[in-house]
Amino acid sequence: MNPELINRLKKLAADRTFTMRAALGGIALISALLSVFLVENFFVLTSAELFVQDFEISRLAPPAPQDPNIVVMAVNEETLEGLPYRSPVDRVLLSDLLRSLAAKHPRAIALDFVLDQPTEPAKDALLKQTIRDLKVPLFISFPTQTAVVTAKQSAYLNAFVPPKLRVDPTLAEDQFGTVRQISPGVKSKDGKYLIGFARAIAASAGVNTPDKIVPIIWHGQPGNNVPAFIEYAAQAAKYLPEAWFKGKIILVGSDLSLTDRHRTPYATSLNAFLSRIIDVAPNVKQSAAISPEGILPGIVIHAHSVAQFLEHTPSPYPAWWESFLIAFVFAVVGGVLGILNYHLLPRIGIGIGILLALWLGGAALYHAGGPIISLLTPTLSTIMCFGAMDSLSGRDARKQRQFIQNAFSRYVSPKVVEALVADPERMSLQGERRVMTYIFTDIKDSTTFSEKIDSRELAPLLNAYFEGITQLILRYEGMVDKFIGDAVFAIFNAPVDLPDHAERAVRCAMEIEDFTQAFCKSQKGNSVGFGYTRIGVHTGTAVVGNFGSQTRFNYTAQGDAVNVAARLEGLNKHLGTRLCVSGATRDLCANIPFRPIASVVLKGKTTPIDVWEPLRAGAKPQGFLERYDIAFRTLQRGGAEAGAMFDTLADEAPDDPCVRLHHERLRKGAKGVDVLMEEK
Repeated sequence: MNPELINRLKKLAADRTFTMRAALGGIALISALLSVFLVENFFVLTSAELFVQDFEISRLAPPAPQDPNIVVMAVNEETLEGLPYRSPVDRVLLSDLLRSLAAKHPRAIALDFVLDQPTEPAKDALLKQTIRDLKVPLFISFPTQTAVVTAKQSAYLNAFVPPKLRVDPTLAEDQFGTVRQISPGVKSKDGKYLIGFARAIAASAGVNTPDKIVPIIWHGQPGNNVPAFIEYAAQAAKYLPEAWFKGKIILVGSDLSLTDRHRTPYATSLNAFLSRIIDVAPNVKQSAAISPEGILPGIVIHAHSVAQFLEHTPSPYPAWWESFLIAFVFAVVGGVLGILNYHLLPRIGIGIGILLALWLGGAALYHAGGPIISLLTPTLSTIMCFGAMDSLSGRDARKQRQFIQNAFSRYVSPKVVEALVADPERMSLQGERRVMTYIFTDIKDSTTFSEKIDSRELAPLLNAYFEGITQLILRYEGMVDKFIGDAVFAIFNAPVDLPDHAERAVRCAMEIEDFTQAFCKSQKGNSVGFGYTRIGVHTGTAVVGNFGSQTRFNYTAQGDAVNVAARLEGLNKHLGTRLCVSGATRDLCANIPFRPIASVVLKGKTTPIDVWEPLRAGAKPQGFLERYDIAFRTLQRGGAEAGAMFDTLADEAPDDPCVRLHHERLRKGAKGVDVLMEEK
């Protein structure tokens, strides 16, 4: 071979090596930063990260001795058996309990019951006097949120509970409805600061606590049959020896199956820690701090928080820069694997082995009492840097194929392109039957606004609208089947399998609703009358394939299920809603909350279809949703009281479409929840 050519090849190889090394540091840095950002801010990844950490907490938390400072006195089912009524808790019981406990010389007593309404005057007076006579430091839950107590209840609380005894009982739930943090306190309605439950108790013990939200550091279990905190039944207090309480902090609250229970990280492991109840004496039970579902009584969660402050437990969660540093190191490892001159499969195998060692090592480190490091962040940075460096090192070889894929993906779903490249037989005209989820969208009063706008402005307006919807569909790995005028038809679970296609479609539809509402608002100033978008989602079996002639065909779905999805979109017009999801789809979405809208008999059909509305976390108060559900079920079974229920709901939320629908139906003499459609 020509020596000059050899030298040129060597120079090219040296230049490539230098370029790869220079790129590795930058790409590793970007991968680490991006992975930290995504895990902290992207809903799906945040959820996955929390799930992993919850799994570690529920299964791998290092054991710890039973807390010697805290005793939980629980009002349980056995306590209520001997009382004339369940709620509110009998005031004589609480009065006797407080006096009995105070006589045993505890360090402090905290009462986690909301004394927000009168019961029997004599009993109320007795408890009120007991509270004022008690010599032991006493703290009483004093909620201030309007979602928890009404103005009338708040007034009663103010009169009943002395200011110096009040503490905020808020349990800080995250966006997933799980209690993970300790609330420092809140500002009350009068502008005064109300210290948090755990902080107040810790302060009484001389412990300084931070005035900001901090994560709960869950007290480890001493063993399989020994709970973190000893718990006694309230009715047994007067029979127990003073030595069991002297100098301890006593937390009094409920331990009932349907009252004041909250989801915790332990809910991730349903079978790892079952509640174990040990009979230690008549009417005395020592129960595990973890229920089978990980749904803990509020008083037990407070116990974990108080113990954390008293023991000065260091946080096992690393700082963001520590997570970034770990992610950067693993990104470098992934980048090195990405540029090695070996076959792809062995490099992937080595990478999987390294990541497996990371996960096992991280779990073992936490179990041994070390920090609970982020596992998802370095995993993502490793994968991202590996992919980036592998792509960079082989970009010339893949350039033409990438160009073709990008070009075709402008017109059809990238999934379709990949499927056709992998299996050219899919180009045949034959179809296949499969279960899919379909989305239909349409713009309200589109004819009206299209007549008002100049034709030269209409095309870019609709293109921007279609582009936003298309990107959302592709993000959830759906396929944009076609545009029909201003309508969009999308399919999920074709041509490739998506096991969670129904949930993807519903989440996609919810994001489409958000996008189109924002888009609609952005056009208000243009005076084009751009209407809001109606959306229908349905799951069912249809035939999907290439329909048409040999010279012109379209990959699409055909069948009654497709027609039902289109009908559901149009149904919004009659129901006053914007997003209708069929019962068939809702049944496949275990992770999405819904509320029922109606049972609809579509034109040409004889069997009603249950229609549902997906709910966003926190979009509507939980109490309102519960009352709506009760009213709907009452109407469904033909209860005469449904009218009054919907009257109340209509006064509370006159603009709620579901409430307005049934309220108007009831005013017109309709019964039940079945709606018969006379048109498509």
